[in-house]
Amino acid sequence: MKAIVFGATGMVGEGVLHEALCHAAVESVLVIGRAPCGVSHPKLTEIIHSDFFDFSSIEQHLRGYDACFFCLGVSSIGMTEEKYRRVTYDLTMAAATTLSGLNPGMTFCYISGMGTDSSGRAMWARVKGMAEDHLRRLPFKAVYLFRPGFIKPTPGLKNAFTAARFLGSMYPFLRVVVPKYVCTLKDLGIAMIQSVLRGYTQPVLENKDIARLAATQPQSGT
Repeated sequence: MKAIVFGATGMVGEGVLHEALCHAAVESVLVIGRAPCGVSHPKLTEIIHSDFFDFSSIEQHLRGYDACFFCLGVSSIGMTEEKYRRVTYDLTMAAATTLSGLNPGMTFCYISGMGTDSSGRAMWARVKGMAEDHLRRLPFKAVYLFRPGFIKPTPGLKNAFTAARFLGSMYPFLRVVVPKYVCTLKDLGIAMIQSVLRGYTQPVLENKDIARLAATQPQSGT
């Protein structure tokens, strides 16, 4: 598998990149970001690109990939719906539309969020839901929409939020009491890789689906 990762400077993207670089089935990874991700690895190539609404200048570098792990995201707190839509829906669709035209055999994995609903009352849920709906219409081989709740950070990585680090210590308790609301970043990364390698029974993956798909990976897979 050859994969593209967006969002590698964030907590989720860093964790997904880590799993991809460790995985025996992943031959190479291209990270596209506005700033360096700070990772060095023989499998890794990085392109620094300033305009995430226009990829025409780097299209020649985006061909021949099997997967895209799209992990970019921002909080909607303090944003108008117009601005949040611009940096969430518009940006996602700009990247996805370009990639679907260049790589029709690609599987596109999108980090959404638990509670996403294009007809929901929450602004962020509607915008994310609209992105989900429109991604599924693009001519990819497959599109998988991941909706994690609380994510336990992967130990040793640098971009975890302080609150996530604190709550991570409570994960064993949360996993027993509210399992449908939580997952680990390791499982999320592995599940995204597994969705490309073996597919899944449905396009939307909630926390329980993430854990189930991650468990299909043989122990020798990383």
